[in-house]
Amino acid sequence: MDHKRIALVTGANQGVGFQVAKELAADGVTVLIGSRRLERGEEAVQKIGANAIAVQLDVTDQASISAVAGRIEAEFGRLDLLVNNAAISRPDGEEVSVENYMASFAASNVSPDALRKIWETNFFGALAVYQAMLPLLRLSSDARIVNVGSGAGSLALNADPAFPYRKMFSPAYAGSKTGLSIITLSMMIEHENDGIKVNLVSPEFTSTALNNYKGTSTLEDGSREVVRVAKFGPNDPSGTFTRWENQPIPW
Repeated sequence: MDHKRIALVTGANQGVGFQVAKELAADGVTVLIGSRRLERGEEAVQKIGANAIAVQLDVTDQASISAVAGRIEAEFGRLDLLVNNAAISRPDGEEVSVENYMASFAASNVSPDALRKIWETNFFGALAVYQAMLPLLRLSSDARIVNVGSGAGSLALNADPAFPYRKMFSPAYAGSKTGLSIITLSMMIEHENDGIKVNLVSPEFTSTALNNYKGTSTLEDGSREVVRVAKFGPNDPSGTFTRWENQPIPW
C-alpha cells in the first residue's frame, strides 16, 4: 500500500490529539494513534475509521517509545509527521477544578512530586519521543514536527499585568508548556538547515479532560490551529509559534 504520509500523534485517544488525528486521517494520512492504554486507542480508531492505527505509547516509558519507533521503522520505513500532543495538567487521580487549580499548584504550595509527574509527561516525554522518532523523520522527504504548546506558557504574555490568564501561571501545567517552548525553540534552531520543519502551536481553551471539560471552545474549534499546522505541506513555514488563525504568540 502506498502511504502518502505517515503521522504519529501522541495522546491521540481523546481531546485535541484525537481531533487532529481524525482530521488528518480524513485527508488520507496514515495516522498512528498514540495512547497510553491501547484499548482507548483502539476505541479512538473505531471512531475515526480508515487510516487510523492504534499504538500503545506511554511518553514516560522509554521502552514503550522505542517499541513504537521500531514498529514504524518495520512497517513504514519512515515518519513524515510527529505531533507531540500528550500532556497532563495534574497527576493521575487528582481531581482539581480549574477554579481551585492554583490552590494546589501555585509556586508556594505545589508538591515537587506532582510537579515532576507533570513535567515527566509534558516536557521530558515530548523530548524523549522526539529523540526516538528523529531518525525516522530524517528518512522523510517532507518531515515536520508539530509541538502542541500553549499561550499560557508564554513568558512575555504572563509578564504583562493585562494578560487575562496571568493568575493561572505556575510551575505546573503552564510552566511545563514554557519548558516545551524551550525544547521547541532549540529544535527550530537545530533543524534550521536540514529540511526538518518545526512548529509550535497553541489550541484555544478547549473543553477536554485536561481542564475537566471547563474549556470554552469546542473540540473542533479549539483544535483548529493544531490541525491547520499539522496539515502543512513542504512549502509551508517552519519556526512559527501560533494560535488560531495564524496569530503569532510571543515567546
